[in-house]
Amino acid sequence: MLLGMPHPLDPLTTDELRAAVSLLRTECGVGGGHRLVTVTLNEPTKESLRAWSPGEPVEREAFAVVYDPVEGEIHEAELALGSQAVLSWRAVPGAQPPVILSEVEEGIAAVKADPAFRSALAARGLEDLELVHVELWPFGDLASENERHLRLAWTPVWVRHHRDDNPYAHPIRGLHAVLDLQTMKVIRIEDHGEAPIPQAPGNYTPDAVDPLRNDLRPLEITQPEGPSFEVDGWQVRWQKWRLRIGFNQREGLALHELGYEDGGRLRPICYRASCAELVIPYGDPGSAGYRKNAFDIGEIGLGLLTNSLELGCDCLGEIHYLDVDLVDPKGEVVTLRNAICLHEEDVGLLWKHVDALTGKAEVRRSRRLVISSIATIDNYEYAFYWYLYQDGTIEFETKLTGIVLTAALLPGEVPRCGTVVSPGVNAMVHQHFFCMRLDMDVDGEKNTVYEVHSESLPEGPENPYGNAFEQIETPLSTESEAQQLIDPLAGRYWKVANPSVQNALGQPVAYKLIPGANILPFAHPGSSIVRRATFLTRHLWVTPYAPSERYPAGDYPFQHAGGEGLPKWTAADRPLEDTDVVLWYVFGSHHVPRPEDWPVMPVERYGFTLKPLGFFDRSPALDVPPSPTHACPT
Repeated sequence: MLLGMPHPLDPLTTDELRAAVSLLRTECGVGGGHRLVTVTLNEPTKESLRAWSPGEPVEREAFAVVYDPVEGEIHEAELALGSQAVLSWRAVPGAQPPVILSEVEEGIAAVKADPAFRSALAARGLEDLELVHVELWPFGDLASENERHLRLAWTPVWVRHHRDDNPYAHPIRGLHAVLDLQTMKVIRIEDHGEAPIPQAPGNYTPDAVDPLRNDLRPLEITQPEGPSFEVDGWQVRWQKWRLRIGFNQREGLALHELGYEDGGRLRPICYRASCAELVIPYGDPGSAGYRKNAFDIGEIGLGLLTNSLELGCDCLGEIHYLDVDLVDPKGEVVTLRNAICLHEEDVGLLWKHVDALTGKAEVRRSRRLVISSIATIDNYEYAFYWYLYQDGTIEFETKLTGIVLTAALLPGEVPRCGTVVSPGVNAMVHQHFFCMRLDMDVDGEKNTVYEVHSESLPEGPENPYGNAFEQIETPLSTESEAQQLIDPLAGRYWKVANPSVQNALGQPVAYKLIPGANILPFAHPGSSIVRRATFLTRHLWVTPYAPSERYPAGDYPFQHAGGEGLPKWTAADRPLEDTDVVLWYVFGSHHVPRPEDWPVMPVERYGFTLKPLGFFDRSPALDVPPSPTHACPT
């Protein structure tokens, strides 16, 4: 029996998730002691999706990752939900699952119950465990040889003065528990000595800020006739844009089948787009920072940490929200209300010209569709925004906010790898690296990627005045050639072209990837974080499409020594021309904290742009109508 007829790319429904959990219990022997790491849509391959027609029944599949903490084993399952069949059930030897939410709760409770930990707190005059803030962080591959077989986590510690206090204002220096997540036993307490606990408050709620500004007048955004977009389930139509929205437990928000209506047909641009990994290397070598190298997607996962958004706060205007259903570690379905926000924004000028003879001005205002979600991971918020524009541009922006991670200073200490943001409080230097997976289908699957930059012509007959420069295009024929760095001084970008489709000017249709602000890691090549996240060493990687190649650091980076993912796949140096290509764009935020980032950080913005390059015969924004006269006062 089929469970309804959703689109093959739609996230699993509540009924489908429950059916998947039931199959795991009845057919795979998954019991109450197991932890369900992931139960999500097993996305169909491109080949199977091409063979499907809208309205046809579809056999929906779930993909599940199950962890047995007793045996310390991971199993992966593929489940056919319509026919109620287990398609595969396989062990993944040597792999460790990401941190599971139930492990966080159990682990923190185990640490707080440990006598040695309590004794260390008591030595610092701390008796109220409810006010002690403990976080559970992955250990990386920094374990000693005799501990590498364990599933390890460690715990930085802070304290609140009262229940509503900001704990990051009061870090406890040098106190960490090392925990075996499999057995939930504290292996040891690391106590590197006492230091004064900073006492200055760091609260940011309205009652803690006095006075609030009183010179802000109302700013209202209204659309009396409603928004211009239409939502049908997970499908979105906005002007000439068409796409499907997806969501999964690991990456969170994803976009599918992004295309543009042009000349009476829907032209594909990008088959699938998501943030596939997020890595945060900290640059402090002290006990509070050297192990802080988290893979927030591969080791933790964004899905269950996604916020429920609220009208008028996270989003503004005529909002359409999408709820998301996920499975918690015990197998219960959890609904995240308002997990994804859709709305339109006015973004200033689209184009303008004033005719010199007639003095007549033609002006068009730009509007964009915004698709967003926000996740909170301990102290930090990551807000993900996809923007679609009326001129065919696609933009991705991440807004970083939340609270900087802190450590306590010794009296008189000046931090070398951080910033004093409050008396005795060090905000450690760090970076955030995002790896975007962009499965491009520019007017079809047979694409070629080019590196494009500008060069000055040599002075001489071809450049007699010394002012000439040209663009140089080089096809990236193999995976090794496609491992690229940005070069803003040369105007470098990367073009994804379809050589078999030409525009009216005889040029191959294309989109270009334009880098935004970016950086490379400062960690040394032999460091643990670079070994484990080798993809950080290049800003661009290109691979031929392969359904199993989804994550740049591999499927299971938790406690892995490295070498999986992009470095392993691209070692084959596969050919790339005239094929189905996947772009992996890596961009980094370089955060040397400022006092102005305290006690809560104003947003920092980073991202990139995909812009049409000969994809259209002329500006696709010509047909945007003028704004009504009442909206443009003189």
